Amino acid sequence: MTERKHTTAETRPEEIALVIPDDPEQSVYRFIIVAAKRARQLQTGVRPKVPVLSRKMTRVAVEEVRRGLIAFVDPETAPPEEEPVTDQ
Repeated sequence: MTERKHTTAETRPEEIALVIPDDPEQSVYRFIIVAAKRARQLQTGVRPKVPVLSRKMTRVAVEEVRRGLIAFVDPETAPPEEEPVTDQ
């Protein structure tokens, strides 16, 4: 009996959504935090930015973040916010 290997053509769409990008520039921790926050937004009624293939909003959120459709700000690399100048 031979072992069958899955190729990308045989991979189901819901399995593709679970792939976390392996990019040294991006943190896996950051990816998971952004996806979790997006999943909360989706659960409260925000419309998804990708076609929904699953009823689980966590899978939808992971796919959105993986595709780069969700913008986020990294507080460590973001420039500090300037306080507005007021005339007194």
